[in-house]
Amino acid sequence: MHLKGFEKLGITIQKEYGNINCKAEKIVGDRIDLDFPSVGATENIILASVLAEGQTIINNAAREPEIIDLQTFLNKMGAKIKGAGSNQVTIQGVKNLKEVSYNIMPDRIEAGTFLSAAAITGGNIKLNEVNPEHITPVIAKLEEANCKIKVLKNSIEINAPKKLKSLEIKTMPYPGFPTDLQSIFVSTLTIAKGTSLMVENIFENRYKFVPELVRMGAKITIEGKNAIINGVRKLYGANVKATDLRGGAALVLAGLSAKGVTTIENIGYILRGYENFEIKLQKLGAQIQYVNK
Repeated sequence: MHLKGFEKLGITIQKEYGNINCKAEKIVGDRIDLDFPSVGATENIILASVLAEGQTIINNAAREPEIIDLQTFLNKMGAKIKGAGSNQVTIQGVKNLKEVSYNIMPDRIEAGTFLSAAAITGGNIKLNEVNPEHITPVIAKLEEANCKIKVLKNSIEINAPKKLKSLEIKTMPYPGFPTDLQSIFVSTLTIAKGTSLMVENIFENRYKFVPELVRMGAKITIEGKNAIINGVRKLYGANVKATDLRGGAALVLAGLSAKGVTTIENIGYILRGYENFEIKLQKLGAQIQYVNK
């Protein structure tokens, strides 16, 4: 979808030997209809269109808060973008952009990860400088799992029970349950009472982390896009490998609640998406350290 969008803007795409080469004398605005409301494709097309000639219209655009934040940021720089947060975004090309100072939005996936860390360990934490509206379905599912949650304007406090209740979750484009928290919740539900069901509707092959959780004692069965999670009393420490960013974070959460020591390899994936992850967890009482970054 990224490359099809670029081609509509007059960019020549060449694929060879695992490389993608993009070339254009100039970029010219056009109408682009996305097959799926992809966040990355929407952002990439917006970025490519900001300095293009004429107008670009993206139909079936992603509606995530990050799209709105990108529009706000670029418009502050002098871009002419409207419609972010809806399924149609319009970009009128400009000649140049100016330097600005800008504070980016809170990371809603990081917020969901820390809430889940509290849930899997039966903990109680308060997150400050967050936007609860960005993770409404996440909060709803945690409450359904019997977590007590207090929501204020810019903070969320969670008090988790000793035993979580099983859940059924389906990932969906925003404002549905975020696919980036799918692996985090699968990990969390490994010790929930009963059988949980996760349905991954966004990405294929996003259960690569599951065999690593199974090594820790989890009981998970994969059937196509469905993950059936039979809750166990306890996870056990093991040597495991991160297979991707969110799957790696899911293993960290599993390690927090597991009996014994868990060693996670390939942590470069995790470091890509979480800043000072171990320091924040240490402040919450976790016994965690990096051996080799």
